[in-house]
Amino acid sequence: MSFLQLSTLLRGEPQADRVVPPTGFTARLTLFAAATMAFLAVFALALSLATGRLASNWSEELARSSTLRISAPAEQVAAQTEAALQVLATTSGVARARALSREEQQALLEPWFGPDLPVDSLPIPQLIEIIEDGEGYDPDGLRLRLAAEVPGAVLDDHGRWRRPLVKAAGRIRALGLLSLLLIGGVTAAMITLAANSALAANAQVIAVLRLVGARDDFIARAFVRRFTFRAFWGASLGMALGLAALLALPEAQAEGGFLTGLGLRGWHWVWPLVLPFVAAFVSFLATGGAARRMLRRLA
Repeated sequence: MSFLQLSTLLRGEPQADRVVPPTGFTARLTLFAAATMAFLAVFALALSLATGRLASNWSEELARSSTLRISAPAEQVAAQTEAALQVLATTSGVARARALSREEQQALLEPWFGPDLPVDSLPIPQLIEIIEDGEGYDPDGLRLRLAAEVPGAVLDDHGRWRRPLVKAAGRIRALGLLSLLLIGGVTAAMITLAANSALAANAQVIAVLRLVGARDDFIARAFVRRFTFRAFWGASLGMALGLAALLALPEAQAEGGFLTGLGLRGWHWVWPLVLPFVAAFVSFLATGGAARRMLRRLA
């Protein structure tokens, strides 16, 4: 769209605006389609950003920590735990390491086995939490040292948990983008149908305008402008309703997990504000193409 076309579109032409009926079925269809698609786009955008953000946060947390499991007879657990802590204290890339208490291990098992799990009477392995520094450590080298000095130690660097999360984050972002593209396509299709209906309903008016010397560009601009602004205001309404629904969602809480973190965060609130302009641009392209095809058919 050139600057001249944009200025003409925004300024409008009073005579041309009378060509398109301001109310009726096509007006309601355009407003409803744009508002509904913008409402759905807000949630598709929020879901994509939130799930990607949560997966990235989980991946980063797993990347900074590791777990060492001590599986040994009860009388050897304390000695092997102390030996493992000494190995970790002299390992380059390990910022700190500590053995989890019985209460902490019970808290980890509580979601699966309940609060009454008798930790003291069960042969539960001793867990050691490892926090890496900025450079990180060599897991293969650490496993070799542990195999030689602490036979009952098993290192889990969380790589098998981190890789699926990274993959899931990428797929969720791709699905979010695909959803937005589908929403844009449905919006274009609905507006095209509405524009074709309005052009067909005004076929006699278009014929009279041609008889008095009106050019097809003049007629097409009238339809493009009217439908573009209808799409813009409809999408603005849908966006506002979508943002209001997002604000009504509960705040992110540790107890609620994933389901309470689906809102937008920080500068992500800017993205929904782009939706009305995207809807207007889609309407501009769809209506312009529909108007040119219909005018050629009516010629």
